[in-house]
Amino acid sequence: MKKQLLFLSFTLLLSCSTSKTRTSEINTDSNYGYTENNPIKVGGKSSGPANEREYLSSLSGPNGEVVTYNRAGSCCHFETRNSPLGMGMLDIYRVTYEGKKDTVSLYLNMYDKGKLKAPVGFKFK
Repeated sequence: MKKQLLFLSFTLLLSCSTSKTRTSEINTDSNYGYTENNPIKVGGKSSGPANEREYLSSLSGPNGEVVTYNRAGSCCHFETRNSPLGMGMLDIYRVTYEGKKDTVSLYLNMYDKGKLKAPVGFKFK
C-alpha cells in the first residue's frame, strides 16, 4: 500500500511539473509561432509531443472558434541541451478554425521551454 501511494504521489508530481504557464497578455509579435526563427517553445523532453497537442488544443479562434490541427512534419535542425542528442527539430502543424479562409503553419519546439502565448489571430480558451 505504501509503495502504491508513493508511486501515485510521484506520478502526480511529475504530471504537475509538465504543466505549462500560459499568459493572457496580447501577443503583438506577428512572427511568434509562424516562423522557424521564432517557434512556440512548449518544452518537455519525454512529453514533448503531448505538450504540443495540449498547447494546440488550448487555442481558439479570435471569437472562440474551435481550432483544428494536424502535424505536417518536421524541419529545421537546431542545437539544444534539452535533447539527448544535443540537437532537435521543429514540428510543423497546419492549424485552422471554422470560418478561417486559410490554414496556417505553426512551428513548435518540443525541447525548450518558453512563455506560452497565443499566436496573432488566435487566443487561449
